[in-house]
Amino acid sequence: MLRRACVSALVLAGLMSVFCSLPSVSAQTPKSKILFLTESKGFKHGSVNRDVKDGAKKDLAPAEVAMTQLGQQTGLFTVHCTQDTKADFTKENLKNYDLVAFYTTGELPIADADRDYFMNEWLKQKGHGWIGFHSAADTFRTNNPAHKWYWDLSGGTFKGHPWNAGELVTITVHDTTHSAMKPFGGEFQIKDEIYWYDHWVPENVHVLMSLNIEKCKTKGQVSKKKEGDKEVESIHSEHVPVAWCRSWGDGKIFFNNLGHNESTWTDKRFLDSTEAAIRWIRNEVPGDTKPNPDVSKTWHEKSVKDGAAK
Repeated sequence: MLRRACVSALVLAGLMSVFCSLPSVSAQTPKSKILFLTESKGFKHGSVNRDVKDGAKKDLAPAEVAMTQLGQQTGLFTVHCTQDTKADFTKENLKNYDLVAFYTTGELPIADADRDYFMNEWLKQKGHGWIGFHSAADTFRTNNPAHKWYWDLSGGTFKGHPWNAGELVTITVHDTTHSAMKPFGGEFQIKDEIYWYDHWVPENVHVLMSLNIEKCKTKGQVSKKKEGDKEVESIHSEHVPVAWCRSWGDGKIFFNNLGHNESTWTDKRFLDSTEAAIRWIRNEVPGDTKPNPDVSKTWHEKSVKDGAAK
């Protein structure tokens, strides 16, 4: 009995030693710090609008409230929301953050030195990442080669939105194994404004989900022209990616076109996807970044066919 007691005591002591040597969850995975930039130098979306008609200005816009609450509820991150790019998107300030998220429009006042640090040093670090929401693709929407750095970051820039905010669209998920896509399943419907893109380079990105034009009311851009006495209507359709990702050094990039409507920022699927994207950037959950241009090629052909179908 004495021998058994001694053995048990030794085993218990060994287990206690193992448990005590393990770092706590908080020590092992500290909260990420996110800089959420929501400045509008072009169109100002309601989701990032702090202004109140005939009232006091709000401290936070709906998208900012959603991100702040998501951080609080998950315990995963803290977020600083800013609409002052010039003051906060600087080399010195970026050093305080692990992730940067954009819901922006127009040509932002980013100094060359800060841009170079962000792209060439900050973003390439393990555990660092950039998330673009909706009109982050309506930022630096120009044909100025000096803005190519941003096109590489965002993956594409706005060229229109045939699918308006009130239309129910169907979206197909290509990579259901990516953690940020699991909340959406294989296919889902949502009311939101959907962009299509200029400066889209399929060879650079891993497409995660696309608009399924076959199952959408709007098939593309409608144009009309006179042919004799008749007015002939034609529809231009193409591949419309909705979310994608890529690696950038040891850092990661995630873009999601959704988020125009304020209601999207209370949609559990969208919020769960955003949480998973943050965990993915933190290297806690899996998600491929290998470019898959064949998906874009296949879906472009499908989209053109679906758009032409009567």
